[in-house]
Amino acid sequence: MNKLTVASLALLLAVGTSAVAAAETVTGEVIDTFCFASMGAKGASHRQCGLDCANKGIPVGLLEKGTNKVYVLLPNKDKTALPEEVVNKMGEQATVTGKIHSTGGSAFLTVESVK
Repeated sequence: MNKLTVASLALLLAVGTSAVAAAETVTGEVIDTFCFASMGAKGASHRQCGLDCANKGIPVGLLEKGTNKVYVLLPNKDKTALPEEVVNKMGEQATVTGKIHSTGGSAFLTVESVK
């Protein structure tokens, strides 16, 4: 192989592997994004409202401890719902492991496991 072919293959491999996001772990409070964004509502006193909002389709988020960054939580496959185990932690601290995706200024976290 010539040097150009080797360099092209190396570049292709580097680009191809960088597109695959590695699993990351984020700890914070599970929130409903509507009430948090519009009223700052969170915590145990907001749990039932958050569950009601989530059950009506309001996106569920994770308010990262220490940074207050909000991740919109996504299922790990399309055409599926969020795992009940994450929704049931509404208003509580949770540790979520998944892949982080950022686009258009928004941060998303797929839910692969919840503790």
